[in-house]
Amino acid sequence: MRYLAIAMAFTLLWVSAAQAEFSKQPLQYDDVFELEFVSDPQPDARGERIVFVRNWMDRQTDRRRSSLWIVNADGSDLQPLTDRNINASSPRWSPDMKRIAFVADGQIQMLWLDTGRMAQISTLTAAPGNITWSPDSQWIAFSMFTPEPQSAPVQLPGRPSGAEWAPAPIYIDRMNYRADGAGYLPHGYRQLYMVAADGGSAIQLTTGEFNHSGQLSWLPDSSGLLFSANRQEDWQSQPQNSGIFRLDIESRQLTKLTDRDGPDSAPMISPDGRMVAYLGYDDRRLAHQANRLYVMNLDGSNARNLTEDLDRAIADFAWQANSRGLIIQYDHEGRGHLAEQPLRGNRRVLTNDLGGVSYSRPYSGGQFAMAPNGLIAYTQLSTQHPAELAVLRRGRSQTITQLNRDLLLKREIGQVEEFWYNSSVDEKPIQGWIIYPPGFDENKEYPLILEIHGGPHTAYGPIFAMELQLMAAQGYVVLYTNPRGSTSYGEDFANLIHHNYPSHDYDDLMDGVDNLLARGFINEAELFVTGGSGGGVLTTWTIGHTDRFAAAAAINPVINWYSFVLNADMYNYFTQYWFPGLPWDMPDHYLKHSPISYVGNVTTPTLLFTGEADYRTPISETEQYYQALQLRGIETAMVRVPGASHALHTRPSNHMAKPAYVIYWFERFRAQAE
Repeated sequence: MRYLAIAMAFTLLWVSAAQAEFSKQPLQYDDVFELEFVSDPQPDARGERIVFVRNWMDRQTDRRRSSLWIVNADGSDLQPLTDRNINASSPRWSPDMKRIAFVADGQIQMLWLDTGRMAQISTLTAAPGNITWSPDSQWIAFSMFTPEPQSAPVQLPGRPSGAEWAPAPIYIDRMNYRADGAGYLPHGYRQLYMVAADGGSAIQLTTGEFNHSGQLSWLPDSSGLLFSANRQEDWQSQPQNSGIFRLDIESRQLTKLTDRDGPDSAPMISPDGRMVAYLGYDDRRLAHQANRLYVMNLDGSNARNLTEDLDRAIADFAWQANSRGLIIQYDHEGRGHLAEQPLRGNRRVLTNDLGGVSYSRPYSGGQFAMAPNGLIAYTQLSTQHPAELAVLRRGRSQTITQLNRDLLLKREIGQVEEFWYNSSVDEKPIQGWIIYPPGFDENKEYPLILEIHGGPHTAYGPIFAMELQLMAAQGYVVLYTNPRGSTSYGEDFANLIHHNYPSHDYDDLMDGVDNLLARGFINEAELFVTGGSGGGVLTTWTIGHTDRFAAAAAINPVINWYSFVLNADMYNYFTQYWFPGLPWDMPDHYLKHSPISYVGNVTTPTLLFTGEADYRTPISETEQYYQALQLRGIETAMVRVPGASHALHTRPSNHMAKPAYVIYWFERFRAQAE
C-alpha cells in the first residue's frame, strides 16, 4: 500500500505538472493574426446549404483576407469553395441554385456547383458592388464607379518635348472630393450596370451626375430594378435626401416612387411582387435619426410605417415567403436582435445574439439572410470569440461553425460582465460591461482602463473585442459603457447630446468608473482612460475636466470642432446635423464643446495615436493637441501610423500596435503611480 500511495503521489504530481505546462495563457499581441470570423451568410433557396465568407488574417501580407466556404444547415460537411489565394466576397446563389456568383480581384466570378468549375464572367474597369441575380437567372445587376475624365481648365505652355516637369496641378471644384479609406477621389459617379450570367460586356443602365448604389431589387419578371439614389439637383448640399426609383431595363425610364425630405433606401420587392419594403425617415436634422421600416405598393402608393412604435434603428430586413411579414434586424441595449414583423399584428423577437463582425472593439451590428422555408443564417455574437455562423429555425438557434477553437484551446479570454448604474445627472440607467483579466482575484487590486466608444451615435455590447481583450490580458480591468448619445436605447437617449457634445456623456462615464471603484478591487491611483474617434474626443475632454487619471491615450481624436468640420471628409453632413450653424457664424458654440478649449487644465500625461491617411478625423487634429500639450510642458507623445485611415485595425499589424502602444504608455505611468 505504501508503494501504491507513493506511485499515486508521483502520478498526481506528473498530472499537475502537465496541466501547468499546458495551461492556457493570456492573449498575446500577435494573436491578432489568429482571428477568424464569419460574414455575409447566404442560405440556398431550400434552406439546406449555406455559403459564407470566412475572414482570416494573412501574416505574410499583413492583410485581412476572405474565402468562400459552404456548410449544410445542420453544420455538417463544412468545406471551402475558393482557394485561400483568392480574396473572395459577396457570394450570391442563383435563383435556380445551380451557380454562385461572387466578387474577387475586382471582377464578378462564377462557380458552377455541379462541376466545381469557376470562371471570371466580367471585364470591369472598377470593382462591382451589390451584385444581384435577376429572377430568371439570366442577368446580374451591380453598381460600379464610372469615371468621367475632366480636363484641367489651364494648359501650361512652353514644355519642351521629353522634359521632366513636375506633375500637373489637380483642379477640384466638387463638394465631396475625398473620403476616408479612399483618399482623394477621381472624378466620376457610381452607376448601375448588368451583365449576362454567362459572361459578356457590362451594360450601363443609369447615367447622370449622381451616385447610384446600395441594395438592388429586381421586378419579378426581370424587366426592371428598384434602387435608391439621391438625384436632387443640389444633392451635395442635401446628402440625406435620397429616394426609391424604378428602372425599366428596356427603355431606361426612371420612375421615382418616394418623395420626401429624408432618406429612403434598401428597397426590396415582396415575393408575391405586390409590395416594396424599404428603410427611411423624415429628416429632422438631428444628429441621430433611426431608420424605420416602411412598406408601399409596387407603384409607390399607400406607404406606411411598420416600426414607429419600436423606436430602434432598423439595420436590415427580409421578406417572409408568404409576403405577410418580414424579419427585421435592430440593436437593443447593445445586442443585435432579429424579430418577426407582420404587416398586421404584433412583432415577436426571435433571437438577441446577432453580431460579432467588428472583432476589434465591441461594436454592435451583424448580418443575416433568410431562405424561403424560414431558415435564417446569421452571424452570432459572443464575448469570447468573433462571429460564428448560426442558424435559426422553428424558434431554435444552433451554432454551426467553430472557426476560433484553435485559438481558444491555447488562450484564456477575459470574462465579461454586464452591469447597470444610474447617471448622477438625471438618474437615467446606463449600461456597461467589465472585462476581467485572466486569473482575476477579487481580493486583489487592479489597474483600470476606461475605454470609450466612438460615433458618438454607436453602441458597444457583449461582443468579443480583440483590442480590449489584449489590454485585459496585460492585467488590467477594462470598463466600457454606453453613455448618453449611444444608440440602441431609443432616439431620445441618443439625442440627449444633440448640439451638446461632449457634455453630460462625460458624467455618465465618470459614474461608471465610480461604480467600479466602489467594488473594492480597483487601485484608485491606477486609473487610465482611452478611446478612439468619438472616444478620442471624450478622452481629451475628460482630461480637460479631471486629473483623476494617471495617463490617457487618445486615438484619432477631434479636439477642435471648428477645424474639424472644415477638414473632415463629410463636412457637408457634419455642419448640418451635428451643429446648429456654420462655424464662422457661431464660433463660441464650436469652441465651447472643443477639448482644445480646456487644454490649459490638462495635467494628465497623454499619448496621441492617429493614421496619417485619416480623412474622417484628420491627423491635423492630433497635431494641434500634441503641440498644445508640448507648449504647456505636459508629458505627451504622438504616434503616426503611415498609410492608415480612420479604420486603424484594417491592417493586422496596426491592430496589434494600437493596444501595444496604449499599454506601453499606461505602464510607464502605472509605475509612477506606485
